[in-house]
Amino acid sequence: MTEDDKAFFEQLGQRIANLRKTQNMTQGQLAEHLGISPQHMASFEKRIRKVPASMLPTPAQLFGTSADELVGLKDTATKRGTMPKLQRQIEQVALLPKS
Repeated sequence: MTEDDKAFFEQLGQRIANLRKTQNMTQGQLAEHLGISPQHMASFEKRIRKVPASMLPTPAQLFGTSADELVGLKDTATKRGTMPKLQRQIEQVALLPKS
């Protein structure tokens, strides 16, 4: 892995951790939404593992941000702005399994 790759995944893991914490969500809760183990989630935030690109849409939707912003692109043309807490909670409920 190149130094640029390492820096990218370190920043991505940090952004995911920060967004998770602002939502008052545990690693276990986020892991459940992503369908992975809490240990697997922790390894993303600790930058031990690379976050697969196929996984990015779920946390982006959960946190009310775009995948572009999640990976660190600064284009804010599609930014929805600050989302009210109720709207974030409604979107989180929509992501829960039907059972």
